[in-house]
Amino acid sequence: MIQACNVTLRLGKRALFEDVNIKFTEGNCYGLIGANGAGKSTFLKILSGQLEPTKGEVVMTPGQRLSFLEQDHFKYDAYNVMDTVILGNKRLYEIMKEKDAIYAKEDFTDEDGIRASELEAEFATMNGWEAESDAATLLNGLGVDTEYHYQMMSDINDTLKVKVLLAQALFGNPDVLLLDEPTNHLDLEAIRWLDEFLINFDNTVIVVSHDRYFLNKVCTQIADIDYSKIQLYAGNYDFWYESSQLMIKQMKEANKKKEEKIKELQEFIQRFSANASKSKQATSRKRALEKIELDDIKPSSRKYPYIDFRPNRTIGNEVLTVSNISKTIDGVKVLDNISFVVGHDDKIAFVGANTLANTTLFKILTEEIEPDEGSFKWGVTTEQSYFPKDNTEEFKGSETIVDHLMPFSPVDDQQYVRGFLGRMLFTGEDGVKKVNVLSGGERVRVMLSKMMILGSNVLIMDEPTNHLDMESITALNNALIKFPGVVLFTALDHQFIQTTANRIMEILPDGTLIDKISTYDDYLENDEMARRRTVLAVNEEEGDD
Repeated sequence: MIQACNVTLRLGKRALFEDVNIKFTEGNCYGLIGANGAGKSTFLKILSGQLEPTKGEVVMTPGQRLSFLEQDHFKYDAYNVMDTVILGNKRLYEIMKEKDAIYAKEDFTDEDGIRASELEAEFATMNGWEAESDAATLLNGLGVDTEYHYQMMSDINDTLKVKVLLAQALFGNPDVLLLDEPTNHLDLEAIRWLDEFLINFDNTVIVVSHDRYFLNKVCTQIADIDYSKIQLYAGNYDFWYESSQLMIKQMKEANKKKEEKIKELQEFIQRFSANASKSKQATSRKRALEKIELDDIKPSSRKYPYIDFRPNRTIGNEVLTVSNISKTIDGVKVLDNISFVVGHDDKIAFVGANTLANTTLFKILTEEIEPDEGSFKWGVTTEQSYFPKDNTEEFKGSETIVDHLMPFSPVDDQQYVRGFLGRMLFTGEDGVKKVNVLSGGERVRVMLSKMMILGSNVLIMDEPTNHLDMESITALNNALIKFPGVVLFTALDHQFIQTTANRIMEILPDGTLIDKISTYDDYLENDEMARRRTVLAVNEEEGDD
């Protein structure tokens, strides 16, 4: 159990949290949600002791161990991968190192023997003999192959580091587990593994995530930060959303009835207050009127952008034909004889771990690069807009946001462009911000503004949900669902894929394509990926023979 007691945190004159009292108990997974800037990550830092509150305290059951997901990817560069994971239980790691140091002594004394015996007893109590195998199980589950387990952290890439640090947080069955955006930079298979791990985890979990499907899958309760307070709701994210909307609706309906009653009483008092025979009744109604109080309905501090892609022209039946495209990058064939035809109703999700292949295909279709072999043809009625995964080049200039977008506007009017920026929550002086100082989330919102301005009937989007908050992801998700054109996209948000796509494609590690008219959930359930991978593995073995 971990509990916040009268916790207040002030940043200058602003109170980020005010007298927060909340208890997180064993056996529950809490999704900590709130608008950008509400203080989700800050609250986790308070709970973990990394940040001291202005007032109040955090209380934890004595003797329990807390673990949190480390955000500094360079902190453990001096350690190998296995040691980094075991450092998730710092006391166990200290025992292991002290034992090794004692046994390495040439002048081993009686005192050393006694100390070694004490350490061995504590080591056994902490299941130390299983430490490396437990760490290996976590690493393998998250997709860190055995060949990396004893490499130095400084020698592995950032994607693997993220997984190693997550394994560290999960290691050793902590009593309280704090996870800040644990699905960031994970592939879908690693996310599915983490889902199952947390569902079967018996202790206390508090997680911040923008992945709605993940929150729905693992959470038993939602802790909602709004107006410097934290309110607990039983159930997962969807249940919170529905119940919070229902609560607001009920309060509005109750207020409407009260307003009707107030109007009725006011009319009676006005008509009969001067009438002697009705004066007592009028006085009685005045008292009743004074007792009626309307519920104070605060609008949520969450802000949803307004995203609406409206094509300039209706798309025809001929959209895109891809014929026998192949591409090799750095000696690896990432696309091997890829062919498919896109229909005018298609919203295609490119899924799977081979993200390089997806990005390469998108770059070919938008003529950023050329294929080694094969060709593609867009229909004459199509107009394409491209959302690249890496937008660094687009935002290197020093122009303002408005000036950056003006070349794409069909109207030579800055107010027209500012209207689209306003929809994406850029208000006031935001339009004169320089594009080279924008945050990741701001860049994405500028790119979505650009796509709305262009009015294309084909949208090609490579991981557009990266850097977006929950509200923006929801708005984009809804916009693509109702979009009357064609969408080719990748995403790591399960719910985003499931609710948007009507067709699934996966480019396998050998560069070949699976193409299914299917929802994402049905695709995963049929496990076509596993079947094809098995065939590939068998073919490779036969080739070796």
